[in-house]
Amino acid sequence: MKNVLIAKHPATGETIDQWLETDIQQVPEMYEKASAAFKFWSSRSLETRLSFITKMKHYLLENMDEIVEEICSATGKVKTEALTADLMPVIDILQHYEKRAPKILKRKRVSTPLLFVGKSSYVDYFPLGTVLIISPWNYPFQLSMTPVISALIAGNSVVLKPSEVTPTIGLLIEKIAREINLPKNLLQVAHGGKELGQELVSGTPDSIFFTGSVETGRKIGIEASKRFIPYTLELGGKDPMIVFDDAPLKRAVHGAIWGSFTNAGQVCMSVERVYVQSSVHGEFLDLLVEETKKLKMGEDVGSLTFQNQKEIIREHVLDAIEKGALLLTGKHPDKWGESMYIEPMILTNITEDMKIVREETFGPVMPVIGFTTEEEAIQKANSTEFGLNASVWTKDSVKANRVTSKLVTGNAVINDVLVSVANPHLPFGGVKSSGTGRYHGDEGLYTFSRQMSVMKDPGLKQKEINWYPYQNKYNKVRTLIQAYFSNNKQKAELLRSFYKQLLKK
Repeated sequence: MKNVLIAKHPATGETIDQWLETDIQQVPEMYEKASAAFKFWSSRSLETRLSFITKMKHYLLENMDEIVEEICSATGKVKTEALTADLMPVIDILQHYEKRAPKILKRKRVSTPLLFVGKSSYVDYFPLGTVLIISPWNYPFQLSMTPVISALIAGNSVVLKPSEVTPTIGLLIEKIAREINLPKNLLQVAHGGKELGQELVSGTPDSIFFTGSVETGRKIGIEASKRFIPYTLELGGKDPMIVFDDAPLKRAVHGAIWGSFTNAGQVCMSVERVYVQSSVHGEFLDLLVEETKKLKMGEDVGSLTFQNQKEIIREHVLDAIEKGALLLTGKHPDKWGESMYIEPMILTNITEDMKIVREETFGPVMPVIGFTTEEEAIQKANSTEFGLNASVWTKDSVKANRVTSKLVTGNAVINDVLVSVANPHLPFGGVKSSGTGRYHGDEGLYTFSRQMSVMKDPGLKQKEINWYPYQNKYNKVRTLIQAYFSNNKQKAELLRSFYKQLLKK
């Protein structure tokens, strides 16, 4: 019996829509259809594939307000954040690849060593097949569409399972595919929860792209590895912000507030730990509290999206308070009530054993921690299992570069927050428990491509010097190697001479 998916507005609890989940018995058929669609799509020219990307870009531009409303009702975001952080990045990546994909995916000529004189070398890029994409609920449109777009441009078919927490986004994506007349079964959306996701992972994808929790990502990695399926994992973060005493302080304060509280803190690379040098700690904290109190709920800060996440946030804040943390803004969790609107919380008097320092909170919570030396700041920043993003704040460019180079993270920003993910030219991804693999940038298409390295010989010689027979070759080959790896200016002439002698044998 099929389960019913019920879509509710997170902030109001109002039922938006309901429909039947995808039956797990349909999974094999979905992969069969995807395989057939792949054969058709991969045989089309890149120019043809990009024509659909152009159609998609125009559709999104022409229907921005409608799409923003859909995102807001699914997630509880404020409209400006739905537009700038969920929709605009998709339009941006469409335009980026519309221009860049031909250069990224064309044959790459590479150098051939003189030792292989007469040969040429290059790299070709081919699609993988059917890509399974499992996307999360915090930015359900952007984090579905960006990998979908990348996979399609590279020539793959896609099976997408969006989060059951924001299920209407899956319907929206299906509608977009229909409106631009995307070939049949090229992009299939599987509607459902955990059981459906497990069935899809254990099915027959040729690649898996997952964005979500560390726990689920680890399981997917293990399952994919059993069958040697390539996979990309975009997982959690506990991103540090390091504020030195020579930082542009007011800018750093505003950056911390936005970096911590945008999307109600439900961002994998949000600022979850703020380290401030002791000499400016008090001044920074005073400004921080003053500016945070100006934020308007429902206008600046939206609601939480997922009830289960609210309980994790509650647990982390209560744990910190019980261990001595001081709550400077926002309400004590005991006073939250049933509302999904949680006022931004700044906490101080933080110790390293608190959950808000060690574990991903994924909510509007900002622990502020002091430090004395540069070495201490680096040590604290690197002290968690995560490595997704970090920011360094100082007017000293040399120090900024030095500190950034010592942070164990996939991405870093200097005197700003989060913004690196918004540059479509930059690859994005984490290290440690924050994931494996990259997307965005050129890597965003290579992630969904099979690379083939090719060396080509014109076939004019009867044999190569390293082929049989070996008799009487050792000393001459030895001399050849010495000549090749020497700094002798006559190297080319010597090699030609040796080649001629050896090929006579």
